[in-house]
Amino acid sequence: MREYLLTLCITAAVTYLLTGPVRKFAIVAGAMPAVRARDVHREPTPRLGGIAMFFGLCAGMLVADHLTNLNEVFENSNEPRALLSGAAVIWLIGVLDDKFEIDALIKLGAQMIAAGVMVVQGLTILWLPIPGVGNVALTQWQGTLLTVALVVITINAVNFVDGLDGLAAGMVCIAAAAFFMYAYRIWYSYGIEAAAPATLFAAILMGMCVGFLPHNMHPARIFMGDSGSMLIGLVLAAGAISVTGQVDPDALKLFSGSERNTVHQMVPVYIPLLMPLTIIAIPAADLILAIVRRTWRGQSPFAADRGHLHHRLLEVGHSHSRAVLIMYFWSALIAFGALAYSVNSASMWIVLGVVFLSAIGLGLLLLPRFTPRAPLWAQRVVPPRYRRRAVGAPVVPAAEEERPDDERVPAGVSGATGVNGATAVGPRSRLPR
Repeated sequence: MREYLLTLCITAAVTYLLTGPVRKFAIVAGAMPAVRARDVHREPTPRLGGIAMFFGLCAGMLVADHLTNLNEVFENSNEPRALLSGAAVIWLIGVLDDKFEIDALIKLGAQMIAAGVMVVQGLTILWLPIPGVGNVALTQWQGTLLTVALVVITINAVNFVDGLDGLAAGMVCIAAAAFFMYAYRIWYSYGIEAAAPATLFAAILMGMCVGFLPHNMHPARIFMGDSGSMLIGLVLAAGAISVTGQVDPDALKLFSGSERNTVHQMVPVYIPLLMPLTIIAIPAADLILAIVRRTWRGQSPFAADRGHLHHRLLEVGHSHSRAVLIMYFWSALIAFGALAYSVNSASMWIVLGVVFLSAIGLGLLLLPRFTPRAPLWAQRVVPPRYRRRAVGAPVVPAAEEERPDDERVPAGVSGATGVNGATAVGPRSRLPR
C-alpha cells in the first residue's frame, strides 16, 4: 500500500507543479478559444491541461517501475507499456484538438486506433463471467471488438461530462478511488497478480486528478481540454479491461461447486468490473441521453448543445459549485454503493443506506435556491457565500459571490474581459478602464 501511495503522491505533485507552466504555454500558444454559446464560463480560459496530466502519468509509471514490489508489474505484464502507448496516441490527438478543433469523426478514429494499440500489446478482454452460463472465453476478434467498444464508450462518457469547472476530474477521481479499493482487495486479499496492473492504473489516475483539481475548481484557471478528458477516460477503461477480462473468477476460490455456480454467485462481486459504466454511471447516462436527444432532433450525435445534466442543474437554479457537488454526490453514491454491495451482497443495510442517501440527493435537487448560512462563530473560516450579510449591505450576485475576493468585478464595472484568474503576466486590475 505504501508504494501505491508514493506513486499517487508523485503523480499528483508532478501534475500540480506542471499545470501552472502549461497554463502560461497555452496562453502564449493561443489555445484559448473564445467563449461559445454553449459554454458556462464567461471569460476565455486556456486549455491543454492534459499536457500536465500526461506527464504526471509518465512520472507515476517511472516511479512505479523503480519500486521493489511494483516493479514486478512491469516484469510480469506488458499492460503498463500498452497503456502508455495508447495514452500517447490519444493525448497527441487531444492536444491537436485543443489547438485546432479537429473534426469529431477524426477523434473517433483516433480513439479506436488508441484502443487497437493497447489490444496489440496484450491489454484486451480474454473472457467474461456470464451468470447462468459460466466463464466464456472470447475469440480474438470478439475480444478486440469488445475492448475497442469499451474504450470508446468510456472516453466519450468522460468527455461529454466535462462541462463544468472540476466536474470531470472530480467524478473520475471518485470512480478511480472506488476502483482502486476493489482491485487492491482482489490483488492483496486473494493474491491474484493479474489484478496488480489495474490497481496501479487506478492509483495513478487518482494522482492525475488530484493534482489537476486545485487549478480546475471554480473559477477554473485552466481546462483539461480533450487532451485531458480523453486521457483519463482511456486510463479508467484500461483498468476495467485489465481486471474484468483477465482475472479468472475461479482463481478467487470463494465458492465450491461447479464453475457455473461459482460465476453465478460471483455476480455481485463483478458488478463494478464487468462494465465501467456502473462506476461512471452518471457520465454514461449523460452520453446516452445526449445521443438520443440529438438524433431525435435530426442532428449529429457529436453536435454540441446545452442539454447535458450539468446544464440542466444550472437551469433549475443551482449555482456552479453546487451543481458540481451534486454530481460528485451521485457519482460517489453509485460507485461506492456498488463497491459495498460487491463486498457483502447479503447485507440489507447497504441497500437501505443507498436508498436513504438517494432520498437526500433528491432533496438537494429540489432545493436549488437554498443557501445555508454558517453560525456567527464560523464566519471567518467559511467561504464568503455562506457568511451572514450585515443589515444594509449590498447584495452581491450569486455568480460574483462564488468568486474569490481578489477576482470579483467591482460594482458598476461591466464588460470585464481577459483570462480567468491571473494572466500570464500578473493579476488583472480591479479598476475600471
